[in-house]
Amino acid sequence: MQHVKANDGVSLPAALDVAGVKHSYGHKQVLSDVSFSIAPQRFTVLLGLNGAGKTTLFSLITHLYSTRHGTIRIFGHDVGREPGEALRRLGIVFQARTLDLDLSIYQNLSYHASLHGIGRREALTRITALLDQIDMSDRLHDKARSLSGGQMRRIEIVRALLHRPPLLLLDEATVGLDIQSRAEILSTIRKLVVTDGISVFWATHLIDEVEETDHVIILDKGRVLADGRVDDVVRSCGADSIREAFAILTGVASVPANGERR
Repeated sequence: MQHVKANDGVSLPAALDVAGVKHSYGHKQVLSDVSFSIAPQRFTVLLGLNGAGKTTLFSLITHLYSTRHGTIRIFGHDVGREPGEALRRLGIVFQARTLDLDLSIYQNLSYHASLHGIGRREALTRITALLDQIDMSDRLHDKARSLSGGQMRRIEIVRALLHRPPLLLLDEATVGLDIQSRAEILSTIRKLVVTDGISVFWATHLIDEVEETDHVIILDKGRVLADGRVDDVVRSCGADSIREAFAILTGVASVPANGERR
C-alpha cells in the first residue's frame, strides 16, 4: 500500500491508490495496467480526450463496476474487499446531472444526507453551512429545475460533501457550462483543498483547467502516459506547456473544445 506526503509533511496512506487495473467491454480492452497514486490534500487532474477511459476508471473507483484485475484503495481501504469503508471516504460528482428537478434543493440534499445516516438537524446545519460557502443559502427551498447549469453543479458538489469525505471525485464537472460558470466551479473546488484539506481527483478533457502546480495524470486509450507535477511532465517532454506536452505524448495535433481527436 502506497504512503505519500500530505501538504503538511505527514506520511499518510494515498488518498487514492490504483494498481494494475485493467477493464474490458467484451473483447475491447478500455483500461490497460493503469497504476498511479494521488496524495492527500492535493488537487490532481486526470487529463484525457473523450474515449480515453476516464469514466470507466471512475466507475471502477466508485464500485459501479467490479474490479476484476488490479486493486483500488481509498485511504488504504480496498474498494473490492471493503467497499463500505472505502466509499464512505469518497464524495462523487458524476458527469450526468443527477438532481431530482421536481424536488427543492433542501429535499435533494436532505435525502442524500439521510442515506449517509445523518440526522435531520445535523443535515440542516451542514446544508446551510455549505450553501453559505457558495452563496446559495437563499435558494434552499427553490425547485432544482429553477437553477442554471452552473448552480445545479454547485448543488451537486454540496451534496457530495455532506458526509465530509476526505476525497472528492469529479468527472467532467464543467461540461456544458459557460466560461464564467466553469471558472467559478474550479475556484470553489480548489479553495476546498486549501481550506478543508480535502483531496480532489478532477477528470477533464480541457487542458486549460490544469494549473502548473497540479499533479496531472494523462490517460490515453486506456493507458497512463504521464504521472507527476505539471512542470515535471512538461520538462520531461521537452515542451513549453502542458498543451504541447499532451500533444507530444498522445500524437494529437490539436485538442478542440469538444475533446475529440483531430
